[in-house]
Amino acid sequence: MPIPDFVKANFATLLRAAAAGDLALVQGTDACTGETRFILCAVAQRGGEVVLAPFGHLADGNPYELYHPPFDPGGG
Repeated sequence: MPIPDFVKANFATLLRAAAAGDLALVQGTDACTGETRFILCAVAQRGGEVVLAPFGHLADGNPYELYHPPFDPGGG
């Protein structure tokens, strides 16, 4: 499955924020579950206010157990 354009654009924004040192890790609450999450955000200033653009949260526990890789690490 090809990566959608909006995902590519969001990733490019994340890379620019990282290069500029404009990333933050903030604590928030998952809107669906109510659980505490640690959220990776790009930080900007608009009109003297700090604006956070959330990109995702850090995985609880071992992330290698949460996802299937997009390839066979064994090469097969």
